[in-house]
Amino acid sequence: MDYAVHIFGALALIINFIGYRQETVNGYRLISAFALACLSIHFFMLGASAAGIGLAIGAVRNIVAIRYQSISVLLVFVLLNIVFCLWEWFVLQNSVVLFIAYTASLIFTVGSIILKSAHAIRRWFILAESLMLIYSILVLSPFGVLFNVSNLISIFLKLRSEKRLAAAAEVGVAKGMQE
Repeated sequence: MDYAVHIFGALALIINFIGYRQETVNGYRLISAFALACLSIHFFMLGASAAGIGLAIGAVRNIVAIRYQSISVLLVFVLLNIVFCLWEWFVLQNSVVLFIAYTASLIFTVGSIILKSAHAIRRWFILAESLMLIYSILVLSPFGVLFNVSNLISIFLKLRSEKRLAAAAEVGVAKGMQE
């Protein structure tokens, strides 16, 4: 049994749980980049290159997006995803399952570069995390499954917490107006 596969999967899980709890978009981007790098290594070690490549691109994308969020940066990362997807499909002749990973990667790419708030990113990433959960199940990655389930739970808990805070603030404003 190759323990390194599990170590990188576990590291990704722990680091990314911290990432989705960040209050700022750049805090999320930075911490998430490390988690994506660990998960990329995990998937490469499993032989699931579509996820490995997409996650490696994602790690670099998150670092770049901390400073640059232009349309040209978005187009570069979208093009990278498309080129690698087509290369895997036509040259390597990998399974059709790769399209799930690259679709998720494109959703992550658009969200990471275009969206400016951590709240908006969380909402946008529900679809991408769900697609990666399906991919993880199909390529038999237990840490991939845990990673995506943990991310989805973390997203929903954080969104619920934000909703409660907004409701409490509304009640506080209403009370202040009555006084």
